[in-house]
Amino acid sequence: MSTKEYNPSAVGAANGNYFGMPFTTEESALVLVSVPWGVTASYGGGQEDAPDAIIGASVQLDFYDVVSPDEWRKGIGTVPIDYSVQDQSKLLRREARKVIDFLERGGDVEKNARMGTHIEKINKGGEELNELVYKQTSEWLSKGKLVGLVGGDHSTPLGYIKALGEKHGSLGVLHIDAHCDLREAYEGFTYSHASIMYNVLQQVPQVERLVQVGVRDYCDEEVALAKGDKRVVQFDDYRLSVARFEGTSWAAQCQEIVSHLPQNVYVSFDIDGLSADNCPGTGTPVTGGLGFNQALYLLDSVVRSGRRIVGFDLVEVAPSDSKDEWDANVGARMLFKLCGLILKSN
Repeated sequence: MSTKEYNPSAVGAANGNYFGMPFTTEESALVLVSVPWGVTASYGGGQEDAPDAIIGASVQLDFYDVVSPDEWRKGIGTVPIDYSVQDQSKLLRREARKVIDFLERGGDVEKNARMGTHIEKINKGGEELNELVYKQTSEWLSKGKLVGLVGGDHSTPLGYIKALGEKHGSLGVLHIDAHCDLREAYEGFTYSHASIMYNVLQQVPQVERLVQVGVRDYCDEEVALAKGDKRVVQFDDYRLSVARFEGTSWAAQCQEIVSHLPQNVYVSFDIDGLSADNCPGTGTPVTGGLGFNQALYLLDSVVRSGRRIVGFDLVEVAPSDSKDEWDANVGARMLFKLCGLILKSN
């Protein structure tokens, strides 16, 4: 079917594309790159299955969006999923599970050569994934495309953020998450999902500001790092709640959050930044969190401020063990909002 014949009000087409869109990547302003990887999940798992699940749920969406009406018509293309990434993830996940189980039993990996071998393999796999994502996203950026990354766990966008830093020279990261992800080599894994923002700060010098919103589950090490690095600005979930309890509007809070961001903004959206009713299957759900429309209003505030969203990721959606597809459904809807807003701001 040609795009001219496409009827967005018809039944969604299960054509393997996000939202059942008819666009090729070549004719799309925005391309979506899937990274089905979930090696270092430290609690729940299944993130490597998210892209397929989100694609399946996304064909149920209607396309009118009051925030970004008709932006999808600029084209949202789907890069075919590389299932070799998923296969490698599942192999390494078994190795990671051995390390995690060993640590949870009180083991010391530094005194166990076998565990050290597992960790070495996992870290090498993480390096290879980062390079793959870097090359793939760099290629699309060089073609003048906007890129959205769909994980997978939160370790997946590091290579993409590096590519964006090289392209734009400087950018800020708006990080919506229940966790700070500022741990160094968590559980021995250099490229842990819990270390993504630590790695961004260490490896992407073009990131001049990291604004974290909704964080509510973190350790002393992460607090110390955040306080010692002037690039990091945190709006923890309790602080945001107290301000609302005492009469500060969400609009005013969003204005303050956005004021810390530079002109070029990368959005890193961990689905567990939302309240757990929106993502019950995610790997590390935490009480509290933003409502769906709260998060959307914040993202829209970035665009209305005149800032430019240059890229985004949506990560840590984990298909539920039940058959209701709720996690994938919410993930698909947030993904559509992110697509509309990046197209609108460009």
